[in-house]
Amino acid sequence: MSIKYWEFEDAPLREKLKNPSIKEVAKIYFDNETRAYRFAMALSLVKKKGALRLKDCGTGLPIATWKRYLDCGVSVGILKHENNVYSFTDRYSKPLRNISVYIKAWMDSPAEEDLGILFANAKTAKGNEEAGENAGGAQL
Repeated sequence: MSIKYWEFEDAPLREKLKNPSIKEVAKIYFDNETRAYRFAMALSLVKKKGALRLKDCGTGLPIATWKRYLDCGVSVGILKHENNVYSFTDRYSKPLRNISVYIKAWMDSPAEEDLGILFANAKTAKGNEEAGENAGGAQL
């Protein structure tokens, strides 16, 4: 995880809340651009559908990769996994309150984001699984 606490102090947080982005959310948990992109894809899909089953994930990534990133969302407390369905949760731990406020603002924002532009340096093809996974960031 690459949480930079100073970015989520009250004053910078107020500024960030004006324009929340999935890239900021993903970059909290992953230093690696490819991993952040994949995590953002998973969160964006849950946001778009409201609740997500693994069988409803796109074909852009293998099911095991989708599961790994969705389970990462569960382990950090953004998502919950009940009855084989992934959905957002609002149970955040107290030390991450400001980060959770930012994530909630992103979840509630109606803006559609182009992940291809936000994560321009990410490896997006299935064949890049090996290269992107070993380049740093949080370990899954």
